[in-house]
Amino acid sequence: MGFATLQLTALDCPQPLRLAEFYAGVLGGRIEGGADDDWVELRLDDGGRLAFQRAENLTPPEWPRADRNSQQLHLDLTVTDMDAAHAEVLKLGARELDVDEETHPGFRAYADPAGHPFCLCRA
Repeated sequence: MGFATLQLTALDCPQPLRLAEFYAGVLGGRIEGGADDDWVELRLDDGGRLAFQRAENLTPPEWPRADRNSQQLHLDLTVTDMDAAHAEVLKLGARELDVDEETHPGFRAYADPAGHPFCLCRA
């Protein structure tokens, strides 16, 4: 048994509010902070929290890499309708990284608008 609980996950990005809006479109929740803030939080309905911290010169990670600009962290998001979720994340500003489910059954990889990798995973 651990001695701590996870408070939140923070992502560096050039535009904290823009990235919070992207993830609010994907996950729902309530955004706290504005366009000029260096720290914006997304409070999810289930109690989880994502934070977005301004990093003007962020070099986005590369997918999949382990030698330089590795992904360092990515989010796995469970969905019940993969095709509908695919269309929605693209509409919100994601870009495809690896969406070949024959190669990787059960998940598709994307980059959010700041370049962080995330996966949509079948429920």
